[in-house]
Amino acid sequence: MSPLDLEDERFVDVMSSVRNRQLFEQLQGKISALLAQSPAHDLERNLKALLAGFFSRLDLVTREEFDVQRQVLLRTREKIERLEAKVNELEQRLGK
Repeated sequence: MSPLDLEDERFVDVMSSVRNRQLFEQLQGKISALLAQSPAHDLERNLKALLAGFFSRLDLVTREEFDVQRQVLLRTREKIERLEAKVNELEQRLGK
């Protein structure tokens, strides 16, 4: 058997695999090109716009805004707890 035997099963399998991969890549490229020009691409864009409009009417906040307000609330809660403790201490001093 020569080093490059075209009848060798391993060689045939490798070449078949390479051809299949090339065929798959070509098919994938053609499908991507078709989808980019198809109504499906327009449908996706229109659906995103529709959902964005729907969510904007719901008066939602972003995650960042939520996290900022959460931190403000935590700091306010801590401050209230400190003030309540101080009021309790002052009331005890006054004998209430």
